[in-house]
Amino acid sequence: MAARPSPIARRRRLGKELRRLRVARGLTIDKAAEELEFSAAKVSRIETGHVGVSPRDVRDMLELYDVAKDQRDKLMEVARQAREKGWWHAYSDVHSSPYIGLENAADQIRIYEALLVPGLLQTTAYARAVIRALHPNLRAHQVGRWIELREVRQALLRQDNPPSIVAILDEGVLRRPVGGRKVMQEQLRRLLVDSAMPTVTLQVLPLEVGEHAGMYGSFTILGFRDPAQQDLVYLEHATKELYLEGDEELQRYARAFERLRTAALDPDASTAWLAELCK
Repeated sequence: MAARPSPIARRRRLGKELRRLRVARGLTIDKAAEELEFSAAKVSRIETGHVGVSPRDVRDMLELYDVAKDQRDKLMEVARQAREKGWWHAYSDVHSSPYIGLENAADQIRIYEALLVPGLLQTTAYARAVIRALHPNLRAHQVGRWIELREVRQALLRQDNPPSIVAILDEGVLRRPVGGRKVMQEQLRRLLVDSAMPTVTLQVLPLEVGEHAGMYGSFTILGFRDPAQQDLVYLEHATKELYLEGDEELQRYARAFERLRTAALDPDASTAWLAELCK
């Protein structure tokens, strides 16, 4: 499967390698920051991929870590590629989250959704209703830009090397008439179409299950085949986004997701359930 390059993914890969080189050199973050005349916070943000880094700063770090020329040249090229702008930057007027760049590079996307249909699977009418509910002060053209961005994101599902997607939807998501009955019927039919794609697996978590492993809220796990890329958990809130990358955090959410998959209807039963609801 061919890779889907993403500047944000390259930034994270570069940061991880810079951290490895610093540790191999026996330097703490504070000591490296002192030698580089950076703040310790800047070194930390570079290593976690949370901020972009100039090629000049990368060169200074590689010199401090005494990296051989061949490896230095390769990492400098990654640094230059990480400065490129992804297609989603064209929509920075309405969305500036790094999530889309990470989503674009992921090989596996696991979603548990308790409140609404995931953005990658939304119809235009459903998306419009959701955006207006969450952002009531947006003007019509801004809503249009949001919807356009969402539709471009969805092209990810139909490209030559799409990621595998496993989405577990709470029954309440599918029964809530977002946008009205007609809009919701169209959305349910869209889910049936998407669930027939070979790379999309859809499961319904019935209300009758009762208590379950996802009761703390919706979450998404992004997985990457590239060993230089760290998997992560994405949590979205009204005022901020959280990206969890610790091993213990990843394991906890991965276990919760597997328990949810076990509790949910299997894919075939979920399709039959959706088809019946459409009626």
